[in-house]
Amino acid sequence: MPSPASPTRPRAGTDSSGFRLGNVVHAIQATQQSIHATALVPRLCLTLANLNRVVYFICDTILWVRSVGLASHVNKEKWRMWAARHYCCSLLLSLARDLYEISLQMEQAARDGAEREKSPPQDPPGYSVADEETEWLQSFLLLLFRSLRKHPPLLLDTVKNFCDILNPLDQLGIYKSNPGIIGLGGLVSSLAGIVIVAYPHMKLKTQ
Repeated sequence: MPSPASPTRPRAGTDSSGFRLGNVVHAIQATQQSIHATALVPRLCLTLANLNRVVYFICDTILWVRSVGLASHVNKEKWRMWAARHYCCSLLLSLARDLYEISLQMEQAARDGAEREKSPPQDPPGYSVADEETEWLQSFLLLLFRSLRKHPPLLLDTVKNFCDILNPLDQLGIYKSNPGIIGLGGLVSSLAGIVIVAYPHMKLKTQ
């Protein structure tokens, strides 16, 4: 067990502070990159999402400073809630971008399907409104499946953002989840992150 005078403790604190400051710098760089996105909706969503990430990492750094005793007067609960709010906003904006990209891919898949089937299908005898609603739902789910199957990076990004948002929603009391679900979501998100790091082409690109 190292003593308080041991050099291992300051080194760990330096590494931790450097890691947090690195996150802030990375989020600022991501914001600068997203400003130059071609499409309006992704540019707006990603820029605002990255700005919220900057604030989140700043809050996280302040909480770390408080935890190591450098600023004991800091209101821990207040800053924790601020961090959760900005993290949640960042993920919501990222999910909005994902939904926009999914809608574009579904529109393209629908156009491709319409070109393959030039003649409209004939309704069978006894066709009802309920049948029409069921057919619409089946068509929607099929388009969604085809769109995500053709674009694994979009599927991976959507799943990761959805799993990540469970924790801040629970912290803010917006949607309460049990620890098991939150833990499972964290595990799935971590696995998705590992895949993105191991295979860079699986990262959703900004157009």
